[in-house]
Amino acid sequence: MALVTDEMPETSGTGRAKGESRLSAAHHTPGRIPPEVARHLPDAGESAGESIAGSAEPSTRVGLLEMGFERLSGRTELVRRYSRMPLRTGRPQYPDPLRPQMAFVRLAPVAGGLVQDDRQRIDVCCGAETEVHLSTGAATEVRPMERGCATRLVNLSAGPDAYLEYLPDPLLPLPGARLYQRTVITADPGATVVIGETVAAGRPGPGARHGYDVLGLDLEVRRPHGRLLALDAVRLCPDRHDVAGPGVLSGHTQLASLFVVTGRTPAAEVADALHAALDGMGLPYGVSVLPHDCGAWLRILGDDEAAVASARYAGWDAARRLLTGSRAPAPEGSRCRAV
Repeated sequence: MALVTDEMPETSGTGRAKGESRLSAAHHTPGRIPPEVARHLPDAGESAGESIAGSAEPSTRVGLLEMGFERLSGRTELVRRYSRMPLRTGRPQYPDPLRPQMAFVRLAPVAGGLVQDDRQRIDVCCGAETEVHLSTGAATEVRPMERGCATRLVNLSAGPDAYLEYLPDPLLPLPGARLYQRTVITADPGATVVIGETVAAGRPGPGARHGYDVLGLDLEVRRPHGRLLALDAVRLCPDRHDVAGPGVLSGHTQLASLFVVTGRTPAAEVADALHAALDGMGLPYGVSVLPHDCGAWLRILGDDEAAVASARYAGWDAARRLLTGSRAPAPEGSRCRAV
């Protein structure tokens, strides 16, 4: 796991090339995946990265979701939407009395979870001064795979003075799971994007504790012209090294992250707020500013799902209070508890 700031040749963007079909492999499949995942592809070598854009299997299930938001008449409206099963979403709701202009949208759970050869792509474009909160209705299971892998692309774009929160429920990698996920945040210097992710790799059952084959998770932060500000790369390969050992998960099964990309407040103030929120909660965590002072990030380790969820919520609430002056809505369900 590392944060780097090297320029990468591949640009992000949430649109399609002129004349490119949504169902073309070049659109829904990563042009490059890390070798830790690529080694599971049919006939793949151990190169620095493998392209799978032209190797779709007959069993490939392509899920697509595109959403565009604009500020109209004082509140955020969903003005563009396209979906292809198994990805789908509900209508925007406005449940927060403290942020009545903020659109809350829930992404529906993927039926059956992510399975072998799944290809998913999610594009979210938030226009100037919009406020959007995205969540999921349940955790996403990554199912066992005999060959190949599943991939998911998530592109989040935020315009001037936009405020976007993307807080999905945990990823649950089952024994034999293989996943590469690439998330790209493209943020205007005046925008704010709060994104959280949790990997829960300790479900009950034989071999369920870090029984997955590989998880490759990349998160990039970019400016609209393509400049790369930060890259967080997570590589968990239990069949190659002890992911529960020192310097990785240190014996824990829960890994949660929260990234706050913002130009509203100095990065050091965001980091201080996150640190204060987690202090005394009894879980191992770390906080730091992001490269180029584009925000701050938080990482949490634990074994109790509810305790980790509560800690991530505390970080989100602290960021929301600092950046908007409003507290975060109470967490849904019973995943959080006091610690």
